[in-house]
Amino acid sequence: MALDRWIAFVILCVSLAYGYAAFFTMDGLLAPFMQRNPIWPSTFPKVLSVLAILASLVILLGLEKTPETDAEPDIDYRRLGEYHLVQALLLLALMVAYALLLRPAGFLLSTVGFLTIGAMVLGERKLHILLPVSIIATGVVWYLVEQVLGIFLRPLPFFFV
Repeated sequence: MALDRWIAFVILCVSLAYGYAAFFTMDGLLAPFMQRNPIWPSTFPKVLSVLAILASLVILLGLEKTPETDAEPDIDYRRLGEYHLVQALLLLALMVAYALLLRPAGFLLSTVGFLTIGAMVLGERKLHILLPVSIIATGVVWYLVEQVLGIFLRPLPFFFV
């Protein structure tokens, strides 16, 4: 089986577990007044799990390929050393660091850092463009989540509060 199908199989397994949690375990902890809302906190995870299951099944069953293209797969597991594995592993480490720093460093600082360093890992070198874009994007997302949705996100590090 090709590498893309193995990856799709792993994504399918994770999506099934995520979907089980979203459909059967998340709603049990809702307060009674929230159970009458049209959109619950589990709505987005439910949609996300269904879409991920469908997308991984399309790849796993080979429905995205046309019969006349039986060419070599795009990712060859025998040549993994030729790919940008260092960048991929750095991005994964950066995602873990972002998740761990989100509470102690605050949303604004950790998100600006994640976007800036992540873009630099991917090859962007124009800091005079990168910093304002990441600061504006972080500010807009924080404003929407905090003010429009009413969900509290600690904006600054814990020692400033």
